[in-house]
Amino acid sequence: MLPGPPETRHHMRLLTEPPGRLTARDAVVTKAAMGLPVIPIDHLSFVFQPRPWPFANEHRAEIDAHFARRRASRPQIWNGRVVLADDYEIIGRSLSGHCFETDFASLLAWSDWEFPQADAIDFFAMGALRSADGAFLLGVMGEHTANAGRIYFPAGTPEPGDIVDGQLDLAGNLRREVAEETGLAAADYDAAPGWHAVPVGRRLALMKPLAAPASAIDLQQRVRHHIAREANPELADIRIVRSPADFDPRMPPFVTAYLDHCFRHLAR
Repeated sequence: MLPGPPETRHHMRLLTEPPGRLTARDAVVTKAAMGLPVIPIDHLSFVFQPRPWPFANEHRAEIDAHFARRRASRPQIWNGRVVLADDYEIIGRSLSGHCFETDFASLLAWSDWEFPQADAIDFFAMGALRSADGAFLLGVMGEHTANAGRIYFPAGTPEPGDIVDGQLDLAGNLRREVAEETGLAAADYDAAPGWHAVPVGRRLALMKPLAAPASAIDLQQRVRHHIAREANPELADIRIVRSPADFDPRMPPFVTAYLDHCFRHLAR
């Protein structure tokens, strides 16, 4: 099955084709160098299904104390509302699941404490921004953010405002996050119709390729100008990645797994 502890696996079921044919896993999963699957997705759907989160309710006092400590060192983080996944499954090239609303302080504590209860999934859309000359551009998170110094594609945790007609609009969430972090509007890149899913433990990264017509240097300069204009920019800088030689320890495994997947396919 997929990487992760046994309690993770019931949340993601990768169903197979009929006997005698390639399984879905064989057909669509590329194992990156670090062993994480990178799964092409043509159809993505999360239905909003409100429910209480036992972790948040049972550990309220500890969560609030943890958030107060975190906020003491980074006063600009705030306890807004966010959306987590309840479960999901992948059948062929389709991913579907359910999601619910909670508070950011509970998500932050759950993540910082290394996911002590396996009753939710931290999932998010990431904009895999690629220049006309083939490089990827990743943001360095600002010092005032909860993930200071980490290097990611533009991304953000889904919010209740991303729920449209009972469904989570991850494409809309992604457009907003890319604009907020980089200053790039949807007209500045061509978003691929599909996604790539990279599951790792209790996290699910959903990568959408964004092809920009500008060079990497031009895009980097434009994003840096945006950062300089912002009073409280989410990013401290923007990095250019042209090959695995540009990987950085501050990039999380799901980012380097996806980049490795892309560079391997380019080399074929």
